[in-house]
Amino acid sequence: MLEKSLTTSSDVIIYDLEDSVPPSPADKSGARARLAHFLSTRAGDLPSHERIAVRLNSNATPFFAEDILQAMRLPSIRTLVLPKIHSAQDLDHVSEEIFLAYKGHKLRNPDGLPVQIVASIESARAMHNLGEIVGWKSRYGTALGGTLSALLFAAEDYCADTGIIRTTSRQELLYTRSHIVVTAKAFKLKAIDMVCVNYKNLDYLRDECEDGRRLGFTGKQAIHPTQVDTIQSTFVPSPKEILRAARILKQMDKAHLANRGAAGLELEGGGMEMIDAPMIKQAENVVRIANAAGLEIPDVQ
Repeated sequence: MLEKSLTTSSDVIIYDLEDSVPPSPADKSGARARLAHFLSTRAGDLPSHERIAVRLNSNATPFFAEDILQAMRLPSIRTLVLPKIHSAQDLDHVSEEIFLAYKGHKLRNPDGLPVQIVASIESARAMHNLGEIVGWKSRYGTALGGTLSALLFAAEDYCADTGIIRTTSRQELLYTRSHIVVTAKAFKLKAIDMVCVNYKNLDYLRDECEDGRRLGFTGKQAIHPTQVDTIQSTFVPSPKEILRAARILKQMDKAHLANRGAAGLELEGGGMEMIDAPMIKQAENVVRIANAAGLEIPDVQ
């Protein structure tokens, strides 16, 4: 399974020490050791650091301290996914362990890139405390205590905690998912949508991806390699969206050259749509994402 991870095209590979490993001390220790050996011996074959993350056991478990020490020993790991973050105090605990790895155990050079923390939102308490979670800063500073980079929504854990009944419509999670996106974006964090547990139904997966993108999520978790292509192809602008964005930017360039602050965009079915500052920003975002994904930007006149 570890070897197969080297063949995936996913944006980030999350090596899981939590739910995918049985909860006995022997199993947790064995998984930790196997991952450390794999990442140490296959260093030349690993993807870039930005594509590697490890999900630790919760800071409320007896496995957490050794998990984070092992992760900090491995220079290829720059991103830690932390399950069951219910409050800013949980992040303080995580940050303290990162600081001790730097200063107490001297496992890393603090002059390198800071540790990125992804907080998994899994409970009603986490939702209640979401504002303090996204506003959290390490008391040790970013370099020594890590920095929060994203919120990740763990829908199944959240439903288990709240008693929400999951349906294929996802309407029961609309408020929660929207709140996570808006709160994350308010603090310039990424927002990662829930897992689609129906991993064999790619049509349903695409529908769920489109729903998540409309809500504003940055990306989506995958639990099976067959999901990756569908997720990646959905969380980027469509050719139609890219063309529209390119036309908006071109029309505004023409308007500015003519000393006008607004312009009109011809619609496919006839009529004109007024272009203003918010539309320009949206168009710039579309082009930025398309460029990052290596998609072609048409040259429009």
